[in-house]
Amino acid sequence: MRFKLPLRWLLSVVVALSLFPCNSAAQSPKKKRPKLKDFGSSLRRLRWDPATRSAVHTRRAGEPANSSAEDDVIRIETNLVTCDILVVDPKGNIVQGLSANDLAITEDGAPQELVHFLRGDNASIPRTIVLVIDYSGSQFPYLRNSIDAAKLMVDKLAPLDLMAIVTDDVELLIDFTNDKDKLKKKLESLADRTKDDGGFLGFGPGRRFGKSAQYSALMATLNEAFLEEDLRPIIVFQTDGDEIYNLREPVMTPGIPPDLPDELRAQAELNVQQRRQHIQENMLEFSLTDIYRAVERSRATIYTVIPGFRLIGRTPDEQIAAMRRDAESRLMSSLAGSSSNARRLETIKQYQSQYRVLSPINLAARAREAVTMQTALAAVAPRTGGWTEILETPEQAEGIYSRILSDINQRYIVGYYPKNKTHDGKRRKIHFEVKGHPEYYILGRTSYYAPNTP
Repeated sequence: MRFKLPLRWLLSVVVALSLFPCNSAAQSPKKKRPKLKDFGSSLRRLRWDPATRSAVHTRRAGEPANSSAEDDVIRIETNLVTCDILVVDPKGNIVQGLSANDLAITEDGAPQELVHFLRGDNASIPRTIVLVIDYSGSQFPYLRNSIDAAKLMVDKLAPLDLMAIVTDDVELLIDFTNDKDKLKKKLESLADRTKDDGGFLGFGPGRRFGKSAQYSALMATLNEAFLEEDLRPIIVFQTDGDEIYNLREPVMTPGIPPDLPDELRAQAELNVQQRRQHIQENMLEFSLTDIYRAVERSRATIYTVIPGFRLIGRTPDEQIAAMRRDAESRLMSSLAGSSSNARRLETIKQYQSQYRVLSPINLAARAREAVTMQTALAAVAPRTGGWTEILETPEQAEGIYSRILSDINQRYIVGYYPKNKTHDGKRRKIHFEVKGHPEYYILGRTSYYAPNTP
């Protein structure tokens, strides 16, 4: 973590916000936020430990031996626990107009006393937002609309809000700022990177896409981006998650396509062997479980946007049908603008027939892989009290980003001092309930980790 503010300063902010929610933050002297330096450096300190089957943090050269192995993990360093919650009725309508007296909180079954309760659209409470955006080649069809949607979200940020942008190159595209023009220019620069200028005789910079290091970018963001003074850390995570192959203890590994003709099997086996070798040489130092642990230990609320057609939650037959439609759509896209469509169409059909691309068994196998990828991604946000949305068509991007901002604004910000003062680093379960309304559903964190300090 970059630095730690004194406990007294943080508590004074919280108390001020509780007593004077409309004006106090704006009137308080504002400390300058330090710049993020060497973004992604925490990843270089991770080492996979086969004994514990988890990632561990190694020390920097000259770092004291008693330094915590989790210095780069967001942890609660005070007794104050803050959460964002969204209250929904049985019909799915957001419940507004609640007060502090309407809410009951328990921690590990023990009732807690609420010390502050504020609306999510309170302009005096700054949001600290990181957009982690995947601009790899597979995301190109969605990029233009997603950039435009993100720009609209930037336009609606409150004056005290700060936003940073991180790419799937594990690149800090822009550090935290409230300068909307700078944010929108940096977003547009991603679209510029993917334009095909060709260069002279085909030489030159040409188009550039991201490196698909999406989980790495998320891990770096969780480890490095936020300060303890950030009362509302938020991450918007847009990706298809194909870095999953390079994680430790992978839930997916390359395999030979089923229903492959015998004459193609030898080459397919060689291709799979080469791909597995490449993955082994570029294996990351953390697993999907490590990602989930880091997410749970953070204080950030995450909203995940998955570009692509929805497979999770559908029947196997529906998944196969969706895979077929996708394959046919890709065929039509590959023919767009071609002057010899008939010849290209015949070539592609021969390829599909030879490799049995559209056979039910092949489509089913590819659907299972895609479902695994979507399921892994979809499990990230709920651990933080956020949610996941599938971006099936580029045109849906504006609506999804608008819903994210609306969700942020319509949440309640609640805080309490736990009666259990033990600093044991253990997980504590939280339960919220609206008094007299057990039918209401509350979306928010269900647990947090206690401090692990003397």
